[in-house]
Amino acid sequence: MSQPSDAALPPFTSDEFRAALGQFATGITIVTARDAEGRLVGLTANSFNSVSLSPPLVLWSLAKQSTSMPGFLSATHYAINVLAADQRLLAERFASKGIDRFDGTAWHAGLSGAPVIDGAVAVFECSHRSQHDEGDHVIFVGKVEHCSRRIGVAPLLFHGGRFFSDTLK
Repeated sequence: MSQPSDAALPPFTSDEFRAALGQFATGITIVTARDAEGRLVGLTANSFNSVSLSPPLVLWSLAKQSTSMPGFLSATHYAINVLAADQRLLAERFASKGIDRFDGTAWHAGLSGAPVIDGAVAVFECSHRSQHDEGDHVIFVGKVEHCSRRIGVAPLLFHGGRFFSDTLK
């Protein structure tokens, strides 16, 4: 089956598309891994979704131009850390460029060695199953090997370009 052509220009701008996407409220995650040399890599992402219950699969996507791309491409495992409402500063830290994102961040090694952020509302420890090159992003599909959650803890949410939690209005 052939892929449809992307040659036709859509009847909206990239800014209009981004603004419309921003109306979909999402949770916030920090995706973490160790690259092939064992260096820590991590970033804030809200492009997380379930794929399958059997087998347990999840996906997330990363911009092709991301400086973290080589680390994630070489990683065999990663952790998707769903942030709690009180972890907004971590979300901002892991979205920043040019800093050691793990400096001062409380974490521990998960079962596969991928960093697990302390205090996350849920964690999905995944083996790298597949990746798909689409548009300006790469979609990573992971097989969940372990998951955990904190009951009764509110998640950090993102909508319309802003963070929301039970303490922020």
